[in-house]
Amino acid sequence: MKTAPENRTVRAYSRTARALHWITVALVAIQVPVGLTMAYRGNTLNVWDKLTGALYGGHKVIGATILIVVFWRLVYRLTRGAPPDEPTLEPWQKVASHANHWGLYLLLVATPVAGYVGISLFPALDIFGLVKLPGIVAPDKAAASAAFAVHMALAIGLVVLIAVHVAAALFHYFVRKDNMLGRMIPRLLR
Repeated sequence: MKTAPENRTVRAYSRTARALHWITVALVAIQVPVGLTMAYRGNTLNVWDKLTGALYGGHKVIGATILIVVFWRLVYRLTRGAPPDEPTLEPWQKVASHANHWGLYLLLVATPVAGYVGISLFPALDIFGLVKLPGIVAPDKAAASAAFAVHMALAIGLVVLIAVHVAAALFHYFVRKDNMLGRMIPRLLR
C-alpha cells in the first residue's frame, strides 16, 4: 500500500474552498432530516400544523441557500481550480474521485432546482408568510407530483454519493493512510 512521500507533495484545498465545502456539508446535514420530517408529517401523517409549515418553509430556505452556496463553490472551483490529486492515487481512483465530485455538484444543483420546480407547479411559494418566491412554471398540481418525485429521487442519489464520498475519505485515512482527507482537513496531513 502506497502512502504520500512527504506532506509538501500534497496541497490542501484553499481556506475558501474548505469553508464552502463545510458550509455545504452543514446545510445538507440539516436539510435531509428536515425534508424527511416534513414529508413524513405532511404526506404520511397528514399533519398540517404550524410545525409542518415551518419545516416546509425552512426546507425551502435551506434549499435556496444550498443552491447559492453551490453556485459560489462552482464559480470558485472553475476560476481557481483545485489542488493536484493526492499523488498516491491509482488512475482508476482519480477517475472515481472526479466522477464523485462532479456528480455531487450536479445533484447539489439539480435537487433544489427540481424542488423549486415542484413548489412552482404546486404552487407553494410562500415562506413563513413573509416572502413569496416567484414561480418559474405555471401551476399544475399533477405535474407537481412528478416534480416532487424527481426531487426525492435526486435527493436519494445525493445521499448515496455523499455516503460514497465519506466512505472513500475514511478508507483513505484509516486504510491507505494517505493524505486524501488532509486536503480538506489540513491538520490531518501526515
